[in-house]
Amino acid sequence: MQPHGVECLGGTLKLKPLVFKDMRIFWAKNLIFLAAASVLPAGAGAQVQSRAFRAMLQTLLSHDVPETTVPKAAAEAGVVWLDARAWREYEVSHLAGAAFVGYDDFDLSRVAAVPKNARVVVYCSVGYRSEKVVGKLLAAGFTNVSNLVGGIFEWVNQGHPVVDLAGQPTENVHAYDRVWGVWLRRGKAVYD
Repeated sequence: MQPHGVECLGGTLKLKPLVFKDMRIFWAKNLIFLAAASVLPAGAGAQVQSRAFRAMLQTLLSHDVPETTVPKAAAEAGVVWLDARAWREYEVSHLAGAAFVGYDDFDLSRVAAVPKNARVVVYCSVGYRSEKVVGKLLAAGFTNVSNLVGGIFEWVNQGHPVVDLAGQPTENVHAYDRVWGVWLRRGKAVYD
């Protein structure tokens, strides 16, 4: 039996079937992520602290470009940080010194001043968009570029600071939307 919703038309009640297709897909994916998290060895993909987040990223990302972890990237000196999120996300907060390069409107002209052999780390919210930008940078001849797995969410989750457009420390992090925002465990989630 299919669940029904109530629709009121001209004062009469009419039952109509509810469509759960999108929600079924959403919950099926989440159950797969949670199941994967429960069987991952403790050290597998240790770049992310949360096992569920780590399992989701294992499935979401293609892992076809060089990757780095938050602890490794935070310890490196002289990193050129590139933010591959939308401008609205960047203006809420970003890593100190990071340059905005975008994703939907990414253009190599934004990195024209960056030497092709510079140590470059690209990030977005969780690592999906930045992974694609890393691929474009590699194709353009950059030789030492990596994707920050877990993105700014994991950066903040591990207690690292972010700044606003004025360069002032902030707790605010643009959480993209409420579905993705569940992976942000620290800081203050901001939504448009």
